[in-house]
Amino acid sequence: MDEGVYVGNAGVDGADNGGWLLGHFMPPGLDPRHSADVEVKWGVHPPGDTRAEWVTGERRTALLVLVSGRFHVELRDRTVVLAKPGDYVVWGPGVDHSWLAPEEAVVLTVRWPSVAGYKVVPR
Repeated sequence: MDEGVYVGNAGVDGADNGGWLLGHFMPPGLDPRHSADVEVKWGVHPPGDTRAEWVTGERRTALLVLVSGRFHVELRDRTVVLAKPGDYVVWGPGVDHSWLAPEEAVVLTVRWPSVAGYKVVPR
């Protein structure tokens, strides 16, 4: 890594961090992946993969963009189906959510701000 520059592969680099590539949980110091402003995840989900429990009391804004496959974002009042590459959904603080991958899917997630205290659980 050159000072202030990091070059990697999302699938490889995210494997040890549950897909997360950028956020407050990355090494502080000269590593440009460390950020209190934003978090980025390269989520690779096998068929049938689902979130273990609903996220409640969310304090961040989130953007999910479908890269490949099919992905369902469960909200309290509806299910948003991301079916074509480029389909996306955005929600703000206070929106409870969960998700399900009915088939293999790759999803790029961007959340902001990067809030300390949310645990990144390796998959």
